[in-house]
Amino acid sequence: MRALIIDDEPLSRAALASVLAGRADIEQFDSAGDAVEALDKISTTNYNVLLVDINMPETSGIELLDRVKWRDTPLPAIIFVTAYQEHALAAFSKHAVDYVLKPFSRERIDGALDAALRRNAGDRAAKLIEQLPQLQKRAQGTSTKIAIKAQGRILFIEPKEVISVEADRNYVLLRRVAGSYLLRESISMIADKLKAFGFIRIHRSVLINSAYVEEIQPLPTGEYGLRLRCGKEYTVTRSYRQNLKGIAASWIGTDGFR
Repeated sequence: MRALIIDDEPLSRAALASVLAGRADIEQFDSAGDAVEALDKISTTNYNVLLVDINMPETSGIELLDRVKWRDTPLPAIIFVTAYQEHALAAFSKHAVDYVLKPFSRERIDGALDAALRRNAGDRAAKLIEQLPQLQKRAQGTSTKIAIKAQGRILFIEPKEVISVEADRNYVLLRRVAGSYLLRESISMIADKLKAFGFIRIHRSVLINSAYVEEIQPLPTGEYGLRLRCGKEYTVTRSYRQNLKGIAASWIGTDGFR
């Protein structure tokens, strides 16, 4: 599970982080001290569970969730953590899994996370059932070509021919080994559609075909320089560096990227 703590109180964030760090089922967790930081993290990472304080300056936890534009992914489980019991009704109207009052115990947060895990397991099972016909078609040898609309025509291309996709205002530039196409599409939608073909997001406006990656170089800024076989170079921003782990099936002589 990937979790995000959203709380303006440093002590509360530290206490929640301590609980998350002690759980084997939490593979990654991040923290945000306000709505702006939270929205930025939610826009770049698919979290399974959000632990949200309700009473925060300027933007409450409930108002924050109203502002989020969820991508085409399962909604995260919401656990509200607050000192104010009167917000409970509004919290559960947002389909909260649990409502935890401060001060809280480790056992209380663990119980809420267990409930979130059960909900996420049910969501994954439902998603698998929904995708089963498509998976069966692929197993039977159905074409894996992708169709794009370009210059008034629908073209069918092999995913392995696509090197990268770059956002350009309301369009994306799809770069192929030979030629490129400018498509009116959002990069988030393209990312979801191409994820199954080995494409990873390395920047808010760049996707790359992991099969073309030749070299990764850590940079002093905490970012990474990435070079493709065609010679083109990109910078992997810190928000997306965790995606680099998906480039290789296994890492030899290195512990991968943290």
